[in-house]
Amino acid sequence: MALSSSTILSPFRVNVSTDFGSSPISLPFFNFCSRPCNNRRPSPLIVLSSKSGDRAWNEAKRQLMEQYGFDPDVALSEPTRKGKKKKKSSELQETSQTEPKPRRTTHKLLQVLGGKARRMKLLSPKGMDVRPMMEVVKGAAFDILQAAGGCPASLRPGRWLDLYSGTGSVGIEAISRGCSEVHFVEMDPWVVSEVLLPNLEWTGFLDVSVIHTVRVEKFIERAKQLAGKEPFDYISVTPPYTQVDYAVVMDQISNSALVGENTFIVVEYATRTDMLDSCGCLVKITDRRFGRTHLAIYGPKWAQKKKKLEKSLRKVAVEV
Repeated sequence: MALSSSTILSPFRVNVSTDFGSSPISLPFFNFCSRPCNNRRPSPLIVLSSKSGDRAWNEAKRQLMEQYGFDPDVALSEPTRKGKKKKKSSELQETSQTEPKPRRTTHKLLQVLGGKARRMKLLSPKGMDVRPMMEVVKGAAFDILQAAGGCPASLRPGRWLDLYSGTGSVGIEAISRGCSEVHFVEMDPWVVSEVLLPNLEWTGFLDVSVIHTVRVEKFIERAKQLAGKEPFDYISVTPPYTQVDYAVVMDQISNSALVGENTFIVVEYATRTDMLDSCGCLVKITDRRFGRTHLAIYGPKWAQKKKKLEKSLRKVAVEV
């Protein structure tokens, strides 16, 4: 029996176009794939269209498949390629969300340079989460502060404020060299619990330390409530270089109740950062470079005059 091209109209407004060719066949072969098979006869083309709702449209598809010997439950339940891609992307997203972050660990590479806790090792995080002050920079800063205070062997007693404290190495150095109390400001709870607190317990300085787990900006705004009305004798500013606007931070410090007439401020900053010659009522005593790291120290005018006098006396002694 020969079949010709014709259009079959179903009661569900489904147009079925078939093209079986002129060769006699006992049963037409239907291929629902988008690509024709090269090693088989041309497959009949089934075109489905509907102006009715989704329910009638699904029923029409089921009846048409049953008419030609297909199981509609199996055929309609097979996911499309697009659906598979969506499922795969969603599975990857769920996997990335549930994948645990790498565990943060510590090591002992830092040490106290001077004072009663000299040579004691300190914890610091592995990686670049926290960047402690280099030992050569820290040693130079304390040597300058001790000389400016009139006691080269130790710091004059007073309170120290360690902003962006991280490991606490600067504040611990201050206690070791003579400071009576240090306030540490660090916003990362993990660093506080796993690094800073163990370092204070190990060195025995926990009793003279106060830890503030808060952002530096918030601490400066609430300085009187958190640290008392009296200004600090020393302030260290050692932030992550790329995450801080030094002009904003230094302006906030200079206009706060943290600074007094006899306060010393130690600032560590990177190259290509503009630092002013004064900070409130304080003047810049020194500004040194250590590779890509710079160290600026601000202090009272009497410390600057004293430094100039010491330089002139050393010059006279050399000439004599």
